[in-house]
Amino acid sequence: MVHVRAYEPEDAQAVAAVILPIQQAEFGIPITLDDQPDLRDIGGFYQRGSGNFWVAQVDGQTVGTIALLDIGNKEAALRKMFVAAPYRGREFGVAKHLLSELLAWGTRHGLQSVYLGTTSKFLAAHRFYEKNGFVEVNKSSLPESFPVMAVDSKFYRLSLPANAA
Repeated sequence: MVHVRAYEPEDAQAVAAVILPIQQAEFGIPITLDDQPDLRDIGGFYQRGSGNFWVAQVDGQTVGTIALLDIGNKEAALRKMFVAAPYRGREFGVAKHLLSELLAWGTRHGLQSVYLGTTSKFLAAHRFYEKNGFVEVNKSSLPESFPVMAVDSKFYRLSLPANAA
């Protein structure tokens, strides 16, 4: 069973243990923890404004991450979505659980849109996002405050339902 909860400082090592092997070994990106200041200060970087950072756990082991970066104007960027290879797919539904938590949070906090950037190579990710209501958008239509990463070549937007609260 998958349990998704907000990041706590004690999770730092487990988060790095999920993300770094995926970036380095699977994607072949020569990146270290020191190259990612956001992972050195998750609380200060993501857990502010309408943003947050979550971990997914199976049997107490961290197997996935997702972050929501508040970029202002009731908009946010989906970042750091990673799921360890053995926990991908429908059997565990880790990605779906993580995304559901992020979207529920965003709606509760009055966000109107969530954007994300990815590379053109991650076809499974494209299918996942599209299945979950994200629509591809041109880079030129992104908010000025959206943090475009050097590897991003494909962008998506999801409109969130208005929160009656």
